[in-house]
Amino acid sequence: MPEINKDVTGKNSVKNSTAIVRFRQASFNDRLFLLKLRKVSMTEHLSNAGIELDDSAHMQRVDEYFSDSQIICYQERAIGLIKLGQFPHKIHIRQFQLLPQYHGLGIGSKVLELLKRKARERQLAISLNVLLNNPAKELYLRHGFIITGENELEYAMHWSG
Repeated sequence: MPEINKDVTGKNSVKNSTAIVRFRQASFNDRLFLLKLRKVSMTEHLSNAGIELDDSAHMQRVDEYFSDSQIICYQERAIGLIKLGQFPHKIHIRQFQLLPQYHGLGIGSKVLELLKRKARERQLAISLNVLLNNPAKELYLRHGFIITGENELEYAMHWSG
């Protein structure tokens, strides 16, 4: 899949009152950062859902659809990941994670706003799945996503602009 800054957002930065956020294509050298990111951002939520994963299982998830991975950078530091699947009628957020110390800065909202704008321009919906106990669900609800399904582990969510 092409890079987020070329095909999903149409921009290479997100600006808010205090920050510029940039995106870059993930490389093999990012794998250890992505493993750390996944563990610090997901282990608690997975554990609360009764899912315990070792490093190998986490790395398998990091490697899945790796070419769709964009590193989110703030002040030239890698702080997160967005992994997007592009389909004929929608964009699917496969993974969207920020290091916990960067929550609450408006970065997640800015990334979602750019993604929604590009989806609107292309007349595409956006879908995602989020664990039942993950507080990120509230972020998605604030951005107009609706819950379209639920199973024992997660909600399916959809935004149609």
